Amino acid sequence: MMTAPVTASFDRMWADLGPVGRVGSGGYRRFAWTREDHTLREWFAGECAARRLDLVEDRMGNQWAWWWDGPGTVDDAVRQGNPGVAIGSHLDSVPDGGAYDGPLGVVSSLTVVDALRESGIRPDRPLAVVNFVDEEGARFGVACAGSRVITGAMTAERALGLTDHDGVSMADALVAAGRDPGAVGRDEEALRRVGAFVELHVEQGRALVDLGAPVAVASDIWPHGRWRFDFPGEANHAGTTRLEDRQDAMLGYADLVLGARRVAQTRGCVATVGKVAVTPGGVNAIPSQVTGWLDSRGADEGQVRATVEELRSRAGDFGATVTEESWTATTRFDEGLSNRLRTALGTDEELSVPVLGTGAGHDAGILATAGVPSAMLFVRNPTGVSHSPEEFAERDDCHAGVDALTTCVTDLVTS
Repeated sequence: MMTAPVTASFDRMWADLGPVGRVGSGGYRRFAWTREDHTLREWFAGECAARRLDLVEDRMGNQWAWWWDGPGTVDDAVRQGNPGVAIGSHLDSVPDGGAYDGPLGVVSSLTVVDALRESGIRPDRPLAVVNFVDEEGARFGVACAGSRVITGAMTAERALGLTDHDGVSMADALVAAGRDPGAVGRDEEALRRVGAFVELHVEQGRALVDLGAPVAVASDIWPHGRWRFDFPGEANHAGTTRLEDRQDAMLGYADLVLGARRVAQTRGCVATVGKVAVTPGGVNAIPSQVTGWLDSRGADEGQVRATVEELRSRAGDFGATVTEESWTATTRFDEGLSNRLRTALGTDEELSVPVLGTGAGHDAGILATAGVPSAMLFVRNPTGVSHSPEEFAERDDCHAGVDALTTCVTDLVTS
């Protein structure tokens, strides 16, 4: 159990983050390479400095704060066959997002450092706390951009060419933030330092509520992707153009929205059209182009692909072009590492710690796909709601998550 000083450390950090990027709805807008993002990065750097952690950035700007009191440097330890353990998550948000998705993992990981030191534990392996950049993809449209680029899952060229709603490219956003786009790219050196990665995250569903458990171990991430549908039309006057003379791009988009739910339902998947751009965007103007973004996921990869292909075919009847913006196949977390977490947390021979799959993508999944042994812990969310101001976790469950992560990390970094 957390001691009083460690509990106070968690609660203080949580309070620090509360106001950053909060909007009138009560949700958060913490987008990559914005002023809010800069504030969050500075906060993380300050917390790491206060703990005398060695903060370094990789080629995408992900922040890694290392604790290593052994002989030589972290890289020396890696060369000697002793790679580090990394824990952490992200601090950015979706539009009007909740407080817990990402920040809970970062704050919990920093608290683990406090808990280990309070217990007098000195790691036998290097330990890092990481803050991944642009996990949500809220600004530039591709989730987990920070981990995708350093693992090579997304090229630097593609990442830098992504644009936000205002047409600002990621390259331009980096320049505005005082950074060098030329430094962006795959980073084998950063990855070599990591022998295992464990990410704690609020559950984005109600499984733990139904199971009556505060913490679970993840088994896998469902296959998921994002697609852009561009529907063509012809701008014209909404009041004077006869219905039979119209080429209304909105009709194809409307068919996509209704079809996504119907098709996904028949195939046991989920599909969401959560973002739309309309040109010219006037109330009294017939749209000349409508772009909609589809997100589809499911436990069965074939059914997700079939869902998208059926929607692509329907959209073709309206002259649409469809672009796959991202795709992640089924991601299974490292079985040996996950079992080790369950053993560390288990209270009986049956290892009663729940094991859950998830439809949400995470940086842990990107690292797992790249060959880094990775695992996840989920903390109970009584609302079952995520990507919304209603997202929540009880204080006691947050502390239970820190205790669980501390137990797991202690097992991983001590001989």
